[in-house]
Amino acid sequence: MKILIVDKFEQNGIDRLRGLAKELAYETGLKDAALAERVAAFDPNILIVRSTKVTKPVIQAGKALQMILRAGSGYDNIDVATASERGVSVANCPGMNAVAVAELTMGLLISMDRSIPDNVIDFRARKWNKKKYAAAALGLKGRTLGIIGAGRIGSEVARRAAAFEMKVLYTHLGRSRGLVDYPQCRRTEMEELLRESDAVTIHVPGGESTKALLDARSLALMKPSAVIINTSRAGVVDEAALADALRNKKLRAAALDVFHGEPAGDVPSFESNLIDVPNLYVTHHIGASTEEAQQAVADETVRIVAEFKATNRVLNCVNLSDSPPQSLLVVKFRNKPGGLAHVFNLLAGASINVEEMDHVIFDGGKTAVAHIRVSPGPDGAVIERIRTGHENILGVELMAG
Repeated sequence: MKILIVDKFEQNGIDRLRGLAKELAYETGLKDAALAERVAAFDPNILIVRSTKVTKPVIQAGKALQMILRAGSGYDNIDVATASERGVSVANCPGMNAVAVAELTMGLLISMDRSIPDNVIDFRARKWNKKKYAAAALGLKGRTLGIIGAGRIGSEVARRAAAFEMKVLYTHLGRSRGLVDYPQCRRTEMEELLRESDAVTIHVPGGESTKALLDARSLALMKPSAVIINTSRAGVVDEAALADALRNKKLRAAALDVFHGEPAGDVPSFESNLIDVPNLYVTHHIGASTEEAQQAVADETVRIVAEFKATNRVLNCVNLSDSPPQSLLVVKFRNKPGGLAHVFNLLAGASINVEEMDHVIFDGGKTAVAHIRVSPGPDGAVIERIRTGHENILGVELMAG
């Protein structure tokens, strides 16, 4: 097994991955065409990335590529559609940075309420504005925090909000989810959350489904005294609309850990349309950047690779179809050559696709049973031909999916 790591990674994680791999290359800084060329030359089975974009040409360059592993929670930097077309699994490490992001979220919330960065700036400029800053803080106790996205990070934020005696409204964009462990939390629709919250924090994945989730119309629903925090993805908030709301005092403040056009690495100087926006606090995309979080991601990455090597199973795979096959075909047969081949030949002849299968051998090794998920389901004629067409077939049952 060959592994290529192209983003910064914990050394102890590299050492453990090296023990799992036949060959391992750790080469940071590869981008676009250079990355595609290196993938073509090294031809890894597993490509491990963090922020590096994995584009269509990169995926097409990997003839032996079996898995792209994002050492982090999101995966919008990976062309998942191309990976799926080529039968390449895409996996991630969800939740490993949840505590780190939740801690930053609370830090930004407190910083905005108490104007902590402004206090420091004035102090360094030899200005003393105690009266101004003492009058500005509203306090968090009893205030309402709106959490958009009640996944692992949102749940960790709710846990910390409880310690501050805040009320919590939340909305979840995916499957039904309730923060049942936190009695101060109540699920609601997006519009009510925006209208009622004193602070709104966003914890959703990036991509087309959440692009400009908070636009000018959404921001206009919020209280002028409210604040907003985005530590998820830049595209989730319409930055032009946010800047307009802050300039016109339609919002009290905002804090971003992500924004459009942020530098890919350290630079001495850069430009952004957000730099001069009043009451906007920006951190340097550090949500997951704690020692605890980085180690947790490394541990999860190693776990996924080890499982794949041992069983060929991809943990946390994000590009497997969620739609179940229509039918389950249960075939009992003598554990001898020819029985399963007979079944598969008949299914193929009837244009029935085998989606998934497991094969269990009974004690003594004389009989076995195969559970074959198929789409579409075979008709009675095909089932009868399976049942009677080979001496090793002992029984056939079709179950609805």
